[in-house]
Amino acid sequence: MIAFVAGRVASIAPDGAVVEVGGIGLSVQCTPGTLATLRPGEQVQLPTSLVVREESLTLYGFLDDDERVVFELLQTASGVGPRVAQAMLAVHSPDALRRAVAAEDLAALMLVPGVGKKGAQRIVLELKDRLGAPTGVGGSNVTRVAPAAAWRDQLHEALLGLGWSSREADDAVARVAPQAEEAAAAGGEPDISVLLRTALRSLSRV
Repeated sequence: MIAFVAGRVASIAPDGAVVEVGGIGLSVQCTPGTLATLRPGEQVQLPTSLVVREESLTLYGFLDDDERVVFELLQTASGVGPRVAQAMLAVHSPDALRRAVAAEDLAALMLVPGVGKKGAQRIVLELKDRLGAPTGVGGSNVTRVAPAAAWRDQLHEALLGLGWSSREADDAVARVAPQAEEAAAAGGEPDISVLLRTALRSLSRV
């Protein structure tokens, strides 16, 4: 198991980053919220989880150890693979997932692309006693921001990566634009994870 990678961020793509470690570029799959904290050329240490398949080895990276633990626990539920687990963490923080599962909030879980009602029910049934109570620390308190000029592209690419069409992504970006512009006008920077959750809620109502 590769517990973490530490090195220079060589490049960033819509669904991951390349981290240079000892002269080797490691491709690490990350959520938009994690990617928003990375900058090319900067040093980074990311907790990771290696998913081994017959045809591939895929390294997933996270903001903190809590996200990694939840990512691995989610995959113990029937029908939840690494892609769905990553999508769940793209939409909800670890504590938000704990609250949703504890409260049997199927609607919140169904905001995740690829999770229907039956899937949400299985997740609640199988993980209710395993995810534990909200910790109040870790990823849920990490600010995930993006430069004002980049949030549209990051959000659009995140929605495409979660399975929405380009047109649906365009519409969702337009719907959350006032929220992002309000944050910018107040002197802040758009929070990609918050914008993504708002966009997904708007898509679920269409």
